[in-house]
Amino acid sequence: MRPGGVLSLEVRDSRSKKDLLRPRDMQALLPATRAMELRKQDYHMERPLLNQEHLEELGHWGSAPRTRQWRTWLQCSRARAHALLLQRLPILVWLPRYPVRDWLLGDLLSGLSVAIMQLPQGLAYALLAGLPPVFGLYSSFYPVFIYFLFGTSRHISVGTFAVMSVMVGSVTESLAPQALNDSTINETARDAARVQVASTLSVLVGLFQVGLGLVHFGFVVTYLSEPLVRGYTTAAAVQVFVSQLKYVFELHLSSHSGPLSLIYTVLEVCWKLPDSKVGTMVTAAVAGVVLVLVKLLNDKLQQQLPMPIPGELLTLIGATSISYGMDLKHRFKVSVVGNIPTGLVSPVAPNAQLFSKLMGSAFTIALVGFAIAISLGKIFALRHSYRVDSNQVAGAVSSFFILLIIVKLGELFHDLPKAVLAAIVIVNLKGMLRQLSDICSLWKANRADLLIWLVTFIATILLNLDLGLVAAVIFSLLLVVVRTQRPHYSILGQVPDTDIYRDVAEYSEAKEVPGVKVFRSSATVYFANAEFYSDALKQRCGVDVDLLISQKKKLLKKQEQLKLKQLQKEKKLQKQATSSKDTSVSINVNTSLEDMSNNVEDCKVSPGDKMEDATASGQEDSKAPDVSTLKALGLPQPDFHSLILDLSALSFVDTVCLKSLKNIFRDFREIEVEVYMAACHSPVVSQLEAGHFFDASVTKKHLFASVHDAVTFALQHPRPVPDSPVSVTRL
Repeated sequence: MRPGGVLSLEVRDSRSKKDLLRPRDMQALLPATRAMELRKQDYHMERPLLNQEHLEELGHWGSAPRTRQWRTWLQCSRARAHALLLQRLPILVWLPRYPVRDWLLGDLLSGLSVAIMQLPQGLAYALLAGLPPVFGLYSSFYPVFIYFLFGTSRHISVGTFAVMSVMVGSVTESLAPQALNDSTINETARDAARVQVASTLSVLVGLFQVGLGLVHFGFVVTYLSEPLVRGYTTAAAVQVFVSQLKYVFELHLSSHSGPLSLIYTVLEVCWKLPDSKVGTMVTAAVAGVVLVLVKLLNDKLQQQLPMPIPGELLTLIGATSISYGMDLKHRFKVSVVGNIPTGLVSPVAPNAQLFSKLMGSAFTIALVGFAIAISLGKIFALRHSYRVDSNQVAGAVSSFFILLIIVKLGELFHDLPKAVLAAIVIVNLKGMLRQLSDICSLWKANRADLLIWLVTFIATILLNLDLGLVAAVIFSLLLVVVRTQRPHYSILGQVPDTDIYRDVAEYSEAKEVPGVKVFRSSATVYFANAEFYSDALKQRCGVDVDLLISQKKKLLKKQEQLKLKQLQKEKKLQKQATSSKDTSVSINVNTSLEDMSNNVEDCKVSPGDKMEDATASGQEDSKAPDVSTLKALGLPQPDFHSLILDLSALSFVDTVCLKSLKNIFRDFREIEVEVYMAACHSPVVSQLEAGHFFDASVTKKHLFASVHDAVTFALQHPRPVPDSPVSVTRL
């Protein structure tokens, strides 16, 4: 069967004639490829009208072969083992090719600058985690060195991070006192318990991240949208800020954990604010002002300076010197860091009894750290044109400088005020707190993203970091479902002199094709929105389909009842006529046999006469009008004869979608409108076939390659009014 029509398409360059003057001169000055493009700017194309059957025949369509990657995972060979080794140890790939002359000096300087930054931040963020400051230095050494071996990013330096530190601190502060069961514990015992909790938590986090890498769980990061991450980090910055107030005002606060813990902490700070120490407040204020001024100076002179001024390091050195010289600890009751042991602490096995209590927090921390590391790594990778594997962690070489500080120089910061570390933490929150301006920008750009940002921020503030993240992810996924439930539905019209169809409500020149309705949804149709899709279709078509079908069924039922009553009436009349004839007939006994035989012969009817009567009756029935049509029933008819469903937005179909499409075909055919589908992607067509959607009533001839194909076919083949014979009882 040949296609039912031919489509032609002519495309011309829309620039002015002045721009297209003297094409030969232009082509002489342009490369050959550009000249070829100019020759192709004016072309004409004709093709046959294509439904799905013709398209599959023309393109030799077949199912794509399935790739079973798990088979390659189970293969074992020397080449595969070597490739796996290089994949898990990237240092074996880049170290032999390391350009010493080009990169060594830059890496030494960058490592030194990172170490200068990590030293004060490591000490400060240890307080966020509720641990002795020296453990902040350990966290600045071990992860960086491990990442140096296994990382794939050349720019990320792994170390202490404010959000991670606060999440760890919320766990250590909630579990350490409960582990000791003593409300009057001393600081040494408390710190030892918190170190054990933090180390066990770190082991679990590491195991989770290794497991995420082995099962290629990097795709989970895609569920953490940018508004969610920014709202979460902003709320975490508020958590960090509040956690440092006790060091700024020198207050002894109770340990709060769980939902509303931030609110309780703020209320307690306000309640105990009169007990704050002036010396500590002045120390924190001076350190904060110095840090802000240095950062402003760096921003102003960043083009002239070879490297930023290390404001944090200079503040640490200056504050330590002043504290030691003026004896701030004893004269003004300013808390200091205290003893920082030199050298590395021997490793200790984690406490397995804490595993069950730390599982949930460990998974949350692993996921958040994973997402932040990959997000930063991909930012630098895109900027510098190399690939970051989303199933590994990042690294650098500044660990050697941190090791030197741990072994020899850590004890020099014995008299460093904790208020200075708190000031460093608060000033470094400037970038994350600036994200509050996202509210204004998202209000103008995308209010759905603004809703995600606000819900994430409020949930994290009220429910704490772990539960807040879970609530934010659940809400963002539910919002996606809700947005697909209420997509944009539109009736399409043809843009003049083109085969392009656009929303008639948005394009004033797009006009509906007479007799044809083209309907499109901006989202895929599945169980959550299939009913909304059907309702919107019937509403946009301007016909109350359900009411029309209901009225038609009532009238047809009424006709059937009238027909049944008429048949019963005819049978009753026939019965009465038969009985009256029987009573009026009498036979004369004296009648001769010959007369009786003559009377019988007169009553006989020939077979030919019977056939003539039946033929006449059949001709009368066939000439009778079809009383099942809307017109015959006196019902209003739709102003269109064909409906086209633009299914280009469908990415998948489920059983509910298949049933809804079937119902659409059935309902619109009930009101004498033929339904066609258009622009289905090949995977969707395969799913339609797998779901047994196509049958005798709906075939691939109802599915077209494009909307224009379907419109052209519908105009050439308007649905005829049903003319099936219906038996009518003649009165």
